[in-house]
Amino acid sequence: MAGGRKSKYQTHVEPKLLLIEAWARDGMIQEDIAKKLGVAMSSFSEYKNKYPELTEALKRGQEVVDVQVENSLLKRAMGYRYDEVTKEASRELDEETGEYKTIMVETKRVTKEVQPDVTAQIFWLKNRRPDVWRDKKELDANVKASKLEDLL
Repeated sequence: MAGGRKSKYQTHVEPKLLLIEAWARDGMIQEDIAKKLGVAMSSFSEYKNKYPELTEALKRGQEVVDVQVENSLLKRAMGYRYDEVTKEASRELDEETGEYKTIMVETKRVTKEVQPDVTAQIFWLKNRRPDVWRDKKELDANVKASKLEDLL
């Protein structure tokens, strides 16, 4: 397209690849990304097949979020501790200006524990170890006719 009119990919998508990556990282689905760019989803799908840099931008953005969610799920499944901090406003004299300023002072710190979540554990195991943990078991139903007749 030398000297010709630019394609919608070149005008609407390519200049926003970094933004597309950020949107994907924030969890935006591809249909919404296409809408924000002002292109039809069918065109967006074609662009993904034709322009590897678009596919890579989406993949980079989604990988970050996927890892964060995996880490959160594992943390929830295993249980964890955190510090709950309570702060209160306090007034303090600024010796240089002679004025009082309000500062937040920590008044209490309590370590709390979140118990392991059984539902998160089940979800994790069913997805990570389906051979052992999935509900549906595969059975070999190949039975020879002669053995079946013996049973009847």
